[in-house]
Amino acid sequence: MTSDDQHFLDVLAGISKDIRKFTGEVADATDRHIEYVGTVIKEKLVAADWLPQAVRPPPPPPPRAVSRIPLGHLERVQVWVSQNRSITAALVAFIGTGAFLIWRRKRGYTRKRRARRASNGARREVVVIAGPASSPITKSISLDLERRGFIVYVVVNSVEEEQIVQGEARVDIRPLHLDIVDTLSAQEAIKRFNNLLLSPHIAFSGASPHNLNFSGLILVPDLIYPSGPIETVSPELWSDALNAKVLSTIATTQAFLPTICEFKARILVLTPSIVSSLRPPFHGVESAVVGALEGFTTSLRGELGTLGIDVCQFKMGTFDYGSVVGKHHIQPIGGPKTYSWPASARALYAHNYVTQSRIAGSKGLFGENGNVSAGSALRELHNAVFDALTQKRPRKIWRVGRGSIAYDIVGSWIPSGMVGWMLGIRRVSLDEVSEPQLEDSVQSWEKVEATA
Repeated sequence: MTSDDQHFLDVLAGISKDIRKFTGEVADATDRHIEYVGTVIKEKLVAADWLPQAVRPPPPPPPRAVSRIPLGHLERVQVWVSQNRSITAALVAFIGTGAFLIWRRKRGYTRKRRARRASNGARREVVVIAGPASSPITKSISLDLERRGFIVYVVVNSVEEEQIVQGEARVDIRPLHLDIVDTLSAQEAIKRFNNLLLSPHIAFSGASPHNLNFSGLILVPDLIYPSGPIETVSPELWSDALNAKVLSTIATTQAFLPTICEFKARILVLTPSIVSSLRPPFHGVESAVVGALEGFTTSLRGELGTLGIDVCQFKMGTFDYGSVVGKHHIQPIGGPKTYSWPASARALYAHNYVTQSRIAGSKGLFGENGNVSAGSALRELHNAVFDALTQKRPRKIWRVGRGSIAYDIVGSWIPSGMVGWMLGIRRVSLDEVSEPQLEDSVQSWEKVEATA
């Protein structure tokens, strides 16, 4: 057989296979179609009303019920997860993020924080705290930093404040007399402090001398602010608040700036944040002072940032000062006093002022007397101050204390009118306000304050 014959036979074999495959597919399709037509005809005959019952084909048997085994808890969870993948992913992300934040915060609380020491074991890190010596914030920060290994200097400008600092009976908590009103005296005090830092120190007999290092300046402005309608706050109170809280802070910073630049020390500015975030009425003094301090801090941060010096601002909420001054020393905040206001001011503002003070006092928002006893533990503030002094790249803004984050969000996203409504502020109609007699108005508002 030649090759041509073999090729012809192969072609015929391939054609026969194709014909057989095609005829098989046609037969299968025909069978399926005939079966489908028969099923349709049978169903139509079963449902036909004109066909006698005896002639109708029997209906198809009902499908056999399959008994289902009840699923366990794990199988139910697996089924729900497979049916709700997006919700499951969101829950996993939320729970995972929350767990990580809680773990990191717990780890930060338990981590030991100690100041660096000299090679001979002596203290070498120096911190200056500029704030009222009698302030619970100043006391708590100075005691905590001394316990962690710092040498703490508290700025004083009177004999009484110096006695308060010495009353702590701590060797490494020392007063630093600085009268910023007297420029020459302030310059001499800073010069002595600078020489103290540059002079070699011998901690004990036989120890090698070491130099001190200026770690940072902590500015703690007075946290006590007057409140009330702007027309009832005298110019003297405005002047005192601006001088004691703004100008004093600026002058103290200016006095220490040469030393800060020489040692690359950090500046920490502590300010209250709840009032400045919510911006409620009757707190114009605090809003103005805190706004001025924030603007000063921002400008100072930009200037010193070019020199590689960090300036950190602490926006503080409320804290529990019972561990510092003792709960029996914390006096309750008295009710709002409106009897000294003019009669017209009482008629216009007293009701809203008393209502807002009562609601805010129940939530621990405002502390006009600086004696807020409900808040976060001071340890949160202590840890944040230490981290800001020692971290390689500290945050610019630190929010610590109860309400520091929540009320900042509320003040940023909720309209001011809604915030005022939540604090009990209501519109007063000038047409309905009549001019009261002085004696009657004093007695009536004394009754309102007594009920508040």
